Amino acid sequence: MGQPDQRAEGAGPFTTRLTWHPPGGGTVIWESRPARRRGLIAVRPPGAPATRHDSAGDTALARLRRLNAIAATCFVIGGALFAVGAAVAQFGSGDAVTCASVYFVGGLFFNTGGYVSLLQVINAPRHVPGGDGALVIPPWRWWSYEPTRVDWLSAFLLFAGTLVFAVNLLDSFLQGLTVQQINRLIWAPDVVGCVLFLISGHLALVEICHGRPCIRRRDLGWWIVAVNQLGSVLFMVSALAAYTRPATGSLINADIANWGTLAGALCFSAGGVLQHYERP
Repeated sequence: MGQPDQRAEGAGPFTTRLTWHPPGGGTVIWESRPARRRGLIAVRPPGAPATRHDSAGDTALARLRRLNAIAATCFVIGGALFAVGAAVAQFGSGDAVTCASVYFVGGLFFNTGGYVSLLQVINAPRHVPGGDGALVIPPWRWWSYEPTRVDWLSAFLLFAGTLVFAVNLLDSFLQGLTVQQINRLIWAPDVVGCVLFLISGHLALVEICHGRPCIRRRDLGWWIVAVNQLGSVLFMVSALAAYTRPATGSLINADIANWGTLAGALCFSAGGVLQHYERP
């Protein structure tokens, strides 16, 4: 923080918005998500209204566009395949292998989308506190460890959730499991993945709302986060309904499990479509 005229906002250890006055006068406002996702920073010259402008450079913007397009497309396709898998389970043959195969392919797209989302955070333009409002382009990296950044932690937990779902999807191909094995190998990873998705979505809301509850009807980023968080809630409802009762060997409610997965998957697919428009 270090600057006497600099104000930081956020939640807990996380800083999501900085406001400072450069040496030449005026005001600069850096917000985590617009800078990270769109390469934008707000600059108000002395005596003028605030305007957002590209502060990242053509190279960084091209990089952000490519990563954003890949991640968004993966979530659209992954969500669509999960919805198809749930529809087959609810309305089609209900064949376990067919459903597992569709879910597995969809899960690969979710894995890719989750990792590319993490790459977006790792390689996003960085702000220079106390500077004139320029964003710095970091060298390309495939990995970083930055748990004190709310955007990194949110993206990391999202990616971790997709990997846990992959365990669930692989185990769903196993045959002849007992009820206890089904709940331990298939159901438990499903619930853990849902919890990670929910925490990731909560941190994304913290980032965009600066630690306070908010509704931003005109903010595309808020809508993307809100729709994805709704999808995470529906996935959790589906997972809880998919618990296999030891006494009967049947799910708590197969209809809720299938409909929850279908609706949640469509939310993630819709979030991917919206994300295509949050490009630099």
